[in-house]
Amino acid sequence: MTKRVSALLAAILLAIFVIGGNHPCAASEMRPIVIQGAMDVETQFMIEKLTDVEEITIGGWRFFKGALEGRPVVVAKTEVGMTNAAASTVLAIERFNPSAIINQGTSGGHAPGLHRYDIVLGKTAVNFGNFRTEHGDAGKGVKPEKWLPMTITVNVKGEAKEFTDFKGDAHLLEVAEKTSAAYKHGKVVTGVIGSADQWNRELDRIAWIHATYNTSAEEMETASAAQVAEAYGVPFLGIRILSNSELHDEGFDPKAGIYCQEFVLDVVRRLKQ
Repeated sequence: MTKRVSALLAAILLAIFVIGGNHPCAASEMRPIVIQGAMDVETQFMIEKLTDVEEITIGGWRFFKGALEGRPVVVAKTEVGMTNAAASTVLAIERFNPSAIINQGTSGGHAPGLHRYDIVLGKTAVNFGNFRTEHGDAGKGVKPEKWLPMTITVNVKGEAKEFTDFKGDAHLLEVAEKTSAAYKHGKVVTGVIGSADQWNRELDRIAWIHATYNTSAEEMETASAAQVAEAYGVPFLGIRILSNSELHDEGFDPKAGIYCQEFVLDVVRRLKQ
């Protein structure tokens, strides 16, 4: 009798373990892809394309859980800025256990060869607001051209590692590159997405950032989300569309946000294959 009870208890515990999704045999394809955007213009189109949408609010951050043609997807409205994006990413990973994260949305152009509606696939993402200055005496002025980039320390699996930037996941990048042939509103290139709590419009400042960090575009979220994803070991890719470019006197156009969302949804569809 004792052996039968023990066997029954073991079976119940195993069933709970598998149902909970932590068993190695649990279906990994059921884990959602998280797609991030900071503003309505970067998220609303995608939300409307999902079925069976459930809105979940955690603190000050909103998540829209649904499906895209049967594939589980969570659209995360991160809000604007590095801190918001980092917090939203932590919450998304802890709550939804995603198989991958794509941070996407609008950006300003840094590379002279790029124009409004061109898309940058983040081979890397860099925090260009992370720098130090040398000592300067009072009255000697501010010399931003001499500021020095610093590394970022991330605890990865218990080990502190130094990063100058964060690489996009190779598989996600490959799929996005294959999707680029279908994009009709501009070019799709791989490059460096630069992030900071800044909106730069001074051409000399933009030129310095581009020369120092090799940035293709700037925005305010990708690098911080990538940093969190790196710490958790979640595959990550930044995809940014140029919605404006000071270099070419091209003002902000909200249609860019829709074009980027369309492209990202096409990438997610390809990930099913």
